Amino acid sequence: MINKPIDTGRLGTIRCLIAPEPRVTLEGEQRRDREGNPLWITGLVVRQMEGRRLEEIHVVTNGQPQGLVEGGEVRVTDLWGNDWEIDGRNGTTYRAAAITPVQGSVGSSAPSPAAGPRGKPAGGDS
Repeated sequence: MINKPIDTGRLGTIRCLIAPEPRVTLEGEQRRDREGNPLWITGLVVRQMEGRRLEEIHVVTNGQPQGLVEGGEVRVTDLWGNDWEIDGRNGTTYRAAAITPVQGSVGSSAPSPAAGPRGKPAGGDS
């Protein structure tokens, strides 16, 4: 297994796909790092600078990232990829020092207008 640093400046736009959740064991207990800090996992989607291709990655952090909104743009600090292989299966796990929201980014959690009868927006006829 080889840890590889990832240059996030070359990735393009990174958005929060799934808000941070505790990373848990099969028994449902929160996983911890070697120092005993709780681990969190956040689903991110990366849109490459060239083209329309999206890549979904799940990034583990020590401590819960704060202020992330699903759909909001984020900044990932000190991202590393670790290739693994176990019993004929393989993949890449990702770890980062921090995931923070980009100021001014608009996510999918914008409040929607109150709905009136039959699902139409309240406050006038359409």
